Amino acid sequence: MQTTLAPDYAGSADGAEAEAILRKCVHCGFCTATCPTYQLLGDELDGPRGRIYLIKQVLEGAEPTRKTQVHLDRCLTCRNCESTCPSGVQYGKLVDIGRRVVDAKVERPAAERAARAALKEGLTSPLFAPAMKLGQLLRPFVPAALKSKVPARAPASAHRWPTRHHPRKMLMLLGCVQPAMAPNINSATARVLDAAGIQTLVADGAGCCGAIRDHLSDHDGALADMRRNVDAWWPLVQGFGGQGKVEAIVMNASGCGTTVKEYGHHLRHDPAYAERAAKVSAMTKDLSELLPAIVAALKPRVKARSRLAFHPPCSLQHGQQLRGGVEAGLRELGFEVQLAAEESHLCCGSAGTYSVLQPELAKTLRDRKLGHLLPLAADAIVSANVGCIQHLQGGTSMPVKHWVEALDEALG
Repeated sequence: MQTTLAPDYAGSADGAEAEAILRKCVHCGFCTATCPTYQLLGDELDGPRGRIYLIKQVLEGAEPTRKTQVHLDRCLTCRNCESTCPSGVQYGKLVDIGRRVVDAKVERPAAERAARAALKEGLTSPLFAPAMKLGQLLRPFVPAALKSKVPARAPASAHRWPTRHHPRKMLMLLGCVQPAMAPNINSATARVLDAAGIQTLVADGAGCCGAIRDHLSDHDGALADMRRNVDAWWPLVQGFGGQGKVEAIVMNASGCGTTVKEYGHHLRHDPAYAERAAKVSAMTKDLSELLPAIVAALKPRVKARSRLAFHPPCSLQHGQQLRGGVEAGLRELGFEVQLAAEESHLCCGSAGTYSVLQPELAKTLRDRKLGHLLPLAADAIVSANVGCIQHLQGGTSMPVKHWVEALDEALG
């Protein structure tokens, strides 16, 4: 797609990156077929091709409007279109740039600004955990619209962490909301890795991966989150004598994994962090990527096997381009695993903060997803991202959990 940047963007890093992405687009429209919002709304401007045109026009000097902003806001950043695109257009990076440019020129309504600020600061704050505990205590009185965002209090067993030491060690990011909303995911991960002879380490200084701020157009805040994590992990990554103490950095939230795997890209222009960020990205693995190597150690210990319906998060199958690994690993361990017969590639509507900022679209996508998953008559729905898990659980009484929790239960 031929692009002529306006002077304001011609010399900027965002402008150069956006232009390179735009030039790959041949406006074929294949992306519209797999875009959730285009499927629901049928509006060209609510599909990737239409949004690409909007971003191109702004970068070429057209004045963005509130309508431009709304169409970009409705994008889930699920990156399904990237899996479909025959030209390799990196739409996720482009829409993040487009949002930053538009948000710098179009002032949002006061209520939106307040909501986005609350999400950006609240979800990443140390106060989020006590606030969640208070919400759980008062859960019977929480309005129905918010109750699905406040999960029931986790049992004490959710915090049981293995104490054995192993020669093999891996780092894990606890995340910002996961320890408060679903603490058992992290402890179950540590227990499963312990059963495979791997010790899980946590760096106290690490926090939010940066995705929340980045997708809310706070690029500088996101980079600060990323630098903080690199600093927190580096002593364990580098180790003594440059040999390193850990084999990998394990992510059990695929949304965080997608972001951390792109630290090298985000910090490539920072001379103080570029090299270290690239190494951190190279060492980062989604938990499912460890399955082929640990299945043999776990298999003799599996005591019970259940029937599972697996929802692959967009951040796993489109963001990280990892497909089939969870299903293959669990099946080898004896589980019966099924994907939805239709639309397993489509987003469930969670998409980070999307379900809060775009509740109607998110609920429609959630109910559509559950409509394909529930007929599988599984014992539980499993996924690989805390946002998807909590969002889906809000629409069904069937248990929804992380696949590693199902595996942890099977190991007894």
